[in-house]
Amino acid sequence: MQKIKTRKMHQDQKHKPVLIDETLHYLNPKKGDKYLDLTAGYGGHAKVILDITGQYKGSCLVDRDPSAITFLDEKFKNKDVRLINKDFLSASEELYESGHQFDLIMADLGVSSPHLNEPNRGFSIENEGPLDMRMDTNQTLTARKVVNNYSEKQLAKILKDYGEEPKYVKIAHLIVSNRPINTTTELAKIVSKAWPGHSRTHPATRTFQAIRIAVNDELGLIKKSIPLWLKMLSPEGRIVIISFHSLEDRLVKRALREVGGNRLDSEFTELTNKPILATKDELVFNPRARSAKLRAAAKINNKKKGEYDANTGKK
Repeated sequence: MQKIKTRKMHQDQKHKPVLIDETLHYLNPKKGDKYLDLTAGYGGHAKVILDITGQYKGSCLVDRDPSAITFLDEKFKNKDVRLINKDFLSASEELYESGHQFDLIMADLGVSSPHLNEPNRGFSIENEGPLDMRMDTNQTLTARKVVNNYSEKQLAKILKDYGEEPKYVKIAHLIVSNRPINTTTELAKIVSKAWPGHSRTHPATRTFQAIRIAVNDELGLIKKSIPLWLKMLSPEGRIVIISFHSLEDRLVKRALREVGGNRLDSEFTELTNKPILATKDELVFNPRARSAKLRAAAKINNKKKGEYDANTGKK
């Protein structure tokens, strides 16, 4: 029991939810609101929001990482909140097909701090660990398989499309020429050869991002999931999505623009004309928020809108 408590405290200390004040502002949680968190992780956002709503029954926390679900089960012990251990697309399909509706929907698309801080998960550039990068540790595809089995052409495409890496051809060639590669630090060192004399940002950052996205099919899941999230939102409900790189943000922006805007058939009101960024104060204690971008929208209550139009004669 002591080990569980110690680990719980350790996870709480090293995972700080990004843009928490901004999230609360745009979600505007109220007592009794049903909450869906598609990337619950270690419960940073969920704890704050559920403390406000008090609505555990009917609320749902999703994460594809079994370790996170185990942690959430302990964190919300004796609370009637549903936990789903699936990727957010599979969970969204299940919830949508079951007819679930939520007043508040949240998705923090970034890698959680514990993933980055635990070398054995294989996400870290600085700390040696196996080439893993799986968010769902039960899946078979790993970074090691991508790095050592994919063709040079496949690797170049991944680096270009998912990492926006300008030296994608050279890095793909370096990777193939130095196989087998087994650890994160080995890969980082090899990639660094394409960028001699780097300073502030590690030269392997884009490569690691690209491989991680490929391993977890992150962009594919986001593109297919957002329409389901919007459908599951109750009238006047609100959604907040936090992304961490331009590829994710473009998908979120496009999806919200398609259903929002100043049109007669708009189903949503965009609450953020441009992405909301972390304040300087937050960056002091939470550097991970540096690349975070928040977008939000609210679902229009067409029934109320219809009543208003009928009373005023406006269409």
